[in-house]
Amino acid sequence: MSRTTATARDTPVPAGPRAADGPAPGAAAPPPGGAASRAPRPRSGRAGAWAELLRLPALFTVPGDVLAGAAAAGARPGPRTLLAIGSSLCLYEAGMALNDWADRAEDAAERPHRPLPSGRVRPAAALTAACGLTGAGLALAAAAGRPALAVAAPLAATVWAYDLALKHTFAGPAAMAAARGLDLLLGAAATGGGTRAALPSAALLGTHTLAVTAVSRRETTGGSALVPLAALATTGALTRLVTHRRTRLPAGRRAAAAPGLPGPGPAGGPPLATALGALYAATVARPYFHAALNPSPPLTQRAVGSGIRATIPLQAALAARSGATATSLLVAALAPAGRMVARRAGTRKVSIT
Repeated sequence: MSRTTATARDTPVPAGPRAADGPAPGAAAPPPGGAASRAPRPRSGRAGAWAELLRLPALFTVPGDVLAGAAAAGARPGPRTLLAIGSSLCLYEAGMALNDWADRAEDAAERPHRPLPSGRVRPAAALTAACGLTGAGLALAAAAGRPALAVAAPLAATVWAYDLALKHTFAGPAAMAAARGLDLLLGAAATGGGTRAALPSAALLGTHTLAVTAVSRRETTGGSALVPLAALATTGALTRLVTHRRTRLPAGRRAAAAPGLPGPGPAGGPPLATALGALYAATVARPYFHAALNPSPPLTQRAVGSGIRATIPLQAALAARSGATATSLLVAALAPAGRMVARRAGTRKVSIT
């Protein structure tokens, strides 16, 4: 998928949105020594460059889209859900590679350390990877069934349109939001065969992505206090909707919510959704507030990174809101896993540009 969320240069889904904005692992000057000490560097350097290009730590924000969609559809995840997750991951990474290919001239001036302008990845290789990953994503969606392919095709089109044409226009944030929403619907279509029940969850996730993407458009320049404030207000509204709104569970889970039986009462979501909604708000509210007080590039970038990370607890809250406790906990577990991978990869921060 493209950076979303997260992301004004995270492609849409997923969007969504760069995982590393610093020297890739292995990019430092070679240590002194003979040929034996230098021999491993080409392999590790290439691997590190591709990991940076594809924003590997950001991949942990992707499976939750599909799993939240499956939960909203009221269906138990199965083999088709796994195929949809594979499709989503491929389309997200296609967007990452395509984003850097499309921005290679801009990055040469503003971010010369990144893989393409630094020469660690060839532009032709990045474009080839984007095409191959898009094809793989569509093939996996087709294997998950016609309803999944019917969602994956416009998702892929949105990713490519965002990276090649819409990113720097007023429609950019909306395209990113649409991509994340479609990614959630992909999970519903693959698992349950339809998307109608998942539309409210897709709208909530898309709104979060819209807010993060709007903030990210000032990552390198700063200077806007209104956008972080609007994103902060959006976070508050989303938190309330996820934790307090009267929830209509999918048909397969309504029995558990009947009077006298375990499950959420008629006035709101389950306690797990409330806890995860609070975690979502806590992850992003303070960085947004700081960016509003001082809209400098460093604080704006920190707010964007927090917004991307907050995608996971929001996905988990949406799954819990649909009554899928096990799925919700699985999605929530992706957050510490992503942080561990980011630390091991030496990623300094998360960005969607």
